[in-house]
Amino acid sequence: MNSKPTVLVALPTAALAVAGALYFSLAPGFEKAAVAPAAPSPVPVVAGVVKSHDVPLYLRGVGTVIAYNTDVVRSQITGELTQIPFTEGQTVKAGDLLAQIDPRPYQAQLDQTVANRTRDQAQLTNAIANLGRYTELLSKGFATPQLSDTQKAQVAQLQSAIKADEALIEQAEVQLSYTRLTSPISGVTGVRQIDVGNIIHPTDPNGLVVVTQIEPISLIFTLPESDLPQIQTQMAKGPLTVLAYSQDDKIKLDEGTLLLANNQIVQTTGSIQLKATFPNTAHLLWPGQLVNARLLIDTRKDGLTIAAPAVQQGQTGSYVYVISPGGKAEVRPVTVAQIFEGQALIDSGLEANETVVIDGQYRLQQGSPVQMLHGKAAKEADLQSAVEKAIP
Repeated sequence: MNSKPTVLVALPTAALAVAGALYFSLAPGFEKAAVAPAAPSPVPVVAGVVKSHDVPLYLRGVGTVIAYNTDVVRSQITGELTQIPFTEGQTVKAGDLLAQIDPRPYQAQLDQTVANRTRDQAQLTNAIANLGRYTELLSKGFATPQLSDTQKAQVAQLQSAIKADEALIEQAEVQLSYTRLTSPISGVTGVRQIDVGNIIHPTDPNGLVVVTQIEPISLIFTLPESDLPQIQTQMAKGPLTVLAYSQDDKIKLDEGTLLLANNQIVQTTGSIQLKATFPNTAHLLWPGQLVNARLLIDTRKDGLTIAAPAVQQGQTGSYVYVISPGGKAEVRPVTVAQIFEGQALIDSGLEANETVVIDGQYRLQQGSPVQMLHGKAAKEADLQSAVEKAIP
């Protein structure tokens, strides 16, 4: 009794549902609206153009700055320091006074030797006069040959004494000159090792100060031995340029010239040592400093470059997204020769004036439509991309 009313209510409801579906399926345009997929939205990206220009090719290594000359200024005599006119870290020239030792003892010694020479010269003058008189008396038979010979010997003895006096004077003058400690080279002074009023000795292990030559200065750096044939070939054509950069590659320290490639390969590391010289007029290179060296080995004529962030890495190698004339992203494999100062040199895969995606690649796929951003919008998108990539 209870089941029949239920059947009577359900049947009209089902019939209405079927009739409604049939009506809407027959309505004009319904089938087209139901199956058409929504068009994908363009992906905003920052783009750049492939440029063609001459590109320098570098071999890069790490090296240490070496001073051409480093001298420890020592005293060659013992004495009290009365004056130290230089300042630590001061640039000095060869011959500049660095310290003064009390000269009085050595001046007195020089005065004594000069006095001895004067005395001997007076005696020699008298001996020569006597020899003349004895010679005259001998010719007249009033003097013996022995007396004349004795006087000649005395003259010769006094002449030798004067030569000895002159040698002692020269020695005393040298000793007196040692009271002035001067810089043997042009360079920069280091930390002073002794103060005014102290006694300085030739045996002092640290001397007075160390003077290091800064201009010019050298750099010894290493490159793989496989680069040696190319280096030798280019050196035969003329001098090669070497650039010195800070360890973070942000600051160019100086530009110099390659002097030589060492005559032996370092077998433990399979590398070759090279030496370059730099004028270092700005004193940005400092002895013992670790720097990055870039050896300009060649220049690629009409090389193709793009911004380095455009190059992506995949399972099959490097690739970029090229924006087609229709505004879609296309994956293009490329071969990169080098990346230098934010620019990638492309060996193959691109042509000049093509447009590539520099930022925004993480949202792209093959055939994705793109919207190129410019000006302020490009900068904001670039910043937003960096933030999103940093979020794990």
